[in-house]
Amino acid sequence: MAKYSSKINKIRTFALSLIFAGFIVMYAGLFFRAHPVAMTVFMVLGMLFILFSTAVYFWIGMLSVKAVQVVCPNCQKPTKLLGRVDICMHCSEPLTLDPELDGKEFNEAYNRKKKGE
Repeated sequence: MAKYSSKINKIRTFALSLIFAGFIVMYAGLFFRAHPVAMTVFMVLGMLFILFSTAVYFWIGMLSVKAVQVVCPNCQKPTKLLGRVDICMHCSEPLTLDPELDGKEFNEAYNRKKKGE
């Protein structure tokens, strides 16, 4: 069985990885102290990674505000649901609010729009 995580957590993990990538790129720029142009390019590129991460965190914050909050039937903890299907942030229980998908095998493809919709 594949390991799933909630959409909000996936996007937050991506944003956090952008921050670490930015710091690594900026740290790599320190190896080019003798070449100020190369060092500046690395520093600016690293800063762009961090600024993009800030934008991603802001975006997921706005999505999180609009997400439907539900109580997981498995762990009884509140979690947020994005799309037609999602996973509980706490126990990885598949969740849906769509009655057509109730009882079906969990598949992230249910969130993709079909042609014509």
